[in-house]
Amino acid sequence: MSTKKGGVSLPDRPGAGDGIISRFSSSISESPIVYQGKRAASDVAFVAKKLFKSTGKAAWIAGTTFLILVVPLIIEMDRDAQFTELEMQQASLLGAPPPAGAK
Repeated sequence: MSTKKGGVSLPDRPGAGDGIISRFSSSISESPIVYQGKRAASDVAFVAKKLFKSTGKAAWIAGTTFLILVVPLIIEMDRDAQFTELEMQQASLLGAPPPAGAK
């Protein structure tokens, strides 16, 4: 494209519209250090994604194992404690001495 000033047509110079900041930023963004930094960031993101995925799987396995194995055990222990407490209450109402292991 050409620019027209005062009736005279001037040809565009390559890079004439680019300011010093624009040239500087383009030279920085095309630098090998920036390329290596972007590649390193991409690699870190990939590893983090895989780590989060595997951590999520491990959390799922731990959570379901806990629900299947540990929660029923806790419920049974609570029932046993309630049953023992009920037996102690009934024994005290009937006048029998409390068992030696009681509080």
